[in-house]
Amino acid sequence: MPLERRRVDYSGRVQGVGFRFTSQRLAQSFKISGYVRNCDDGRVEVVAEGETAEIDSFLEAILDALGDKIHAARSESLTPGEPGLHGFEIRY
Repeated sequence: MPLERRRVDYSGRVQGVGFRFTSQRLAQSFKISGYVRNCDDGRVEVVAEGETAEIDSFLEAILDALGDKIHAARSESLTPGEPGLHGFEIRY
């Protein structure tokens, strides 16, 4: 199956509540690569690459775990494989 890469920007009360650590822990249950990071404007950015169903399930798990903190999410498709992602990490 072809790979997809998706970026999701979450806004709300998403910084200082364990969002990055929870996202990284959840990612371990899915066949995805990527990262999560805090943005200077208060958003949290998640970039995930893998099969579409895996990404969808991962993002649903984030909503299940952290949905009460999220007020909005904006999703964008990116070109997969550029640059390469390995594992799922927290970026600072």
